Amino acid sequence: MGDKGARVTTQLSIASRYLVLLPGSSRTGISQRITQTTERKRLTQEVTKLFAQLDVTAGFIVRTVADSASVESLKTDLLFLVRSWEVIQQRLNSNNVGLLHEDLPLTLRTARDLITEKTTRIRVDNQATVETLRDFARDFLPQTSCPIEYHSGPQPIFDLFGVEEGIQQALATTVELQSGGSLVLEQTESMTTIDVNTGSYVGRRNLEETLFRTNLEAASAIARELRLRNIGGIIIVDFIDMEEEEHRRDLVRALTEAVHRDSAGAQVGDMSDFGLVQIVRKRLRPSLEHAMTEACAACEGSGFQKTPQTVCYEIFRELMRQSLVHRLHAYTVLASPPVIDMLLDEEAGALADLQDLMRGVVHLQVDPLFGRDRYDVVPM
Repeated sequence: MGDKGARVTTQLSIASRYLVLLPGSSRTGISQRITQTTERKRLTQEVTKLFAQLDVTAGFIVRTVADSASVESLKTDLLFLVRSWEVIQQRLNSNNVGLLHEDLPLTLRTARDLITEKTTRIRVDNQATVETLRDFARDFLPQTSCPIEYHSGPQPIFDLFGVEEGIQQALATTVELQSGGSLVLEQTESMTTIDVNTGSYVGRRNLEETLFRTNLEAASAIARELRLRNIGGIIIVDFIDMEEEEHRRDLVRALTEAVHRDSAGAQVGDMSDFGLVQIVRKRLRPSLEHAMTEACAACEGSGFQKTPQTVCYEIFRELMRQSLVHRLHAYTVLASPPVIDMLLDEEAGALADLQDLMRGVVHLQVDPLFGRDRYDVVPM
């Protein structure tokens, strides 16, 4: 909110992934960013029908992300909103003094947005979070039946499922393709550019076949990277030049099909004479790069470095790994001043919990020669 004061209103609204519920109102609307007339008509009809089926008396707004959403997804979203409003009314009519409603924290917001009937299992490495998620799912997501399990194994959960490696790859500017080619991604304020480079793949027929196969693999990888990195706005893809017009059409068709499964919604333009394809993807929230990195002061913004908080979490995970390997109870962490400051201040509680879990002690030492991203964990 910055310097602005609090704003009070009687026009209540409860937001979820696809819809905004307006209790006490008959107003309905749909995001102007959903531009296709047929899709706007479909969404309005389907949501109105769901309100009638569930006997919900309230207004609603259909959010941008609802573009192409299935009826089942919309129904799940509406059931969540209805349950949320019921809980608010129950608290309002009780004799207790307390908070009626607040925005969901990240963990519960993730559960609300991502858990569906197709979700088969959820694993969490924090027992308190497990109980919170179970309570939330029972109260607000009764249509889901997937187990929410506590991960108590010796291997850190990020290592077990390859998340640590995935984070590092998602922050890298180069993505290697199985064919030997690669993608080079660069994000700027105005747009994101993706350059497709050929590799060592040799087609069965000729060079044209090699370029076509590499471009097809790149199209699939691009769709995945856009979702993984949460890249929105204008994306320009520079594919490898191909001679055959049929290959160019097939490539655009393959890219369109690949991004069609993206819940954020993406539109693919035609390929230019220079092999460029423009993609427009909804910008729902900051990209992974903007969330986990910041402009580097040392290079005056020409590159990026990890935030102190990101480095702190890497240090925590490294401490867990070393404690499992060395079975020691004392470690010294060497890091830059901003990282050590955060470990002593904002992340002090998390560090204390980690020491209890390791049954050991962690000593912190500033190394002024270390850059922001650099740290060392030394067993004692």
